[in-house]
Amino acid sequence: MKIGVVGCGFVGSTAAYALVMRGIGREIVLVDINTARTQAEADDLFHAVPFAHPLRIVPGDYAALAGCKVVIIAAGVNQKPGETRLQLLERNAAVFRQVIPNILGHAQHAVLIVATNPVDVMTHVAIHIAEEHDIPANRVFGSGTTLDTARFRTLLGEYLGVDSQHVHGYVIGEHGDSEVLTWSLVSIGGIPLKDFSKLRAKPIDDEITMNIDQKVRGAAYNIISGKGATYYGIGSALARIVEVILKDQRSILTVCYRISGLAGVNNVTFSLPHLIGGNGIKETLPLVLSDDEGDALGKSANVLKDAITSLKL
Repeated sequence: MKIGVVGCGFVGSTAAYALVMRGIGREIVLVDINTARTQAEADDLFHAVPFAHPLRIVPGDYAALAGCKVVIIAAGVNQKPGETRLQLLERNAAVFRQVIPNILGHAQHAVLIVATNPVDVMTHVAIHIAEEHDIPANRVFGSGTTLDTARFRTLLGEYLGVDSQHVHGYVIGEHGDSEVLTWSLVSIGGIPLKDFSKLRAKPIDDEITMNIDQKVRGAAYNIISGKGATYYGIGSALARIVEVILKDQRSILTVCYRISGLAGVNNVTFSLPHLIGGNGIKETLPLVLSDDEGDALGKSANVLKDAITSLKL
């Protein structure tokens, strides 16, 4: 199957590399305004193929996206010195108004996965533009808190001494400072967190929850401080999302999608667990949260609502 990656910076190219390493799809098309960068990334990735899986890596323009089942959108501009968040949002919204119609002009049946930050707001913009071109909203969503959820499960699994694949818990809301860790819903192997922690003699007290919360919430800041950008984690998350779509796996992932009637807001995009299949979002899963978590999710949704409203779509 054919996969498109639009925007070949750190995130887009690392997502393509993760696809190659995991053998997802059959052909990957790279598109970027910087054609020299696109050609170089395609060559470098193609040289990794003999050590991984037999995929084709093709640099191209938007027309080369024809027939893609999935397109990852990692295109956007970086923040300039002295530029406000709103100014950055407005410039990235302008980029999307060019990029998304060009994608849909050649890959009108593709599922679009947005990775550009701030991902919740940019996904909202992408859905708005796609609907203007008669594309169903369920075929457009963002990476959301997929990576944050993985960080949460990894850190908790490490503390409890258990494989993180058996840790079930979600990070929801904004992919950012106001995100919400759903401690009340965590289970390990079907056992509630409180009971499992007693079984393992690993107390879950305020100090532990605060420490894990800070590490999850501050992960991107720490990585960016040390190396300038994050891309391995999100690249792997994007590859996983693509795999779910191509194989119609019906998996539950905390991607961001437009929500109405939850957390006290309407028409705002944020992350919740969603059932994802071959054609995109199939269901949004409502969660029974604690009162504190519900309040925090409402605040997170309103932070995003303000940002979305400022764009005057």
